[in-house]
Amino acid sequence: MLKAEQILTEAGHVDDTLTLPFQLRQKSRLVATLASGRDILLQLPRGGVLRDGALLRTSEGSVVQIRSAPETLSVVTSGDPLELARAAYHLGNRHVPLQIDQGGLRYQHDHVLDDMLCGLGLSPRVEDAPFEPESGAYSSHPSAHEHSHGH
Repeated sequence: MLKAEQILTEAGHVDDTLTLPFQLRQKSRLVATLASGRDILLQLPRGGVLRDGALLRTSEGSVVQIRSAPETLSVVTSGDPLELARAAYHLGNRHVPLQIDQGGLRYQHDHVLDDMLCGLGLSPRVEDAPFEPESGAYSSHPSAHEHSHGH
């Protein structure tokens, strides 16, 4: 079985892709199936999250690029920064992984959290999209959210 143990910072050529939801991109040990249909064993350093675009070196020397799978998310938007800050506070208080975008927040869909935010005057909507939550203030893992991209 193909094996990946190393996270790269850059590569000239990508040989295959691996699309995973956030829950699986947090695991350091995992067997998954590449876009090509081949199985791969991930044995990566613990404590990190594979972000969209992350690169892995395989035991054969090939490069696999990570892709974030679409997931069912709740999305709240507002033109009022105080309203979003209040929502982020309450979600963070529940340790909810949270993606913070310009003018909005995204979290894995949960009707209880949606109801809470409705009580704060927001109107969550449900959509399927890749999920890239914040990595946390103390994260220093090389796969942490340090690349730039538009959300």
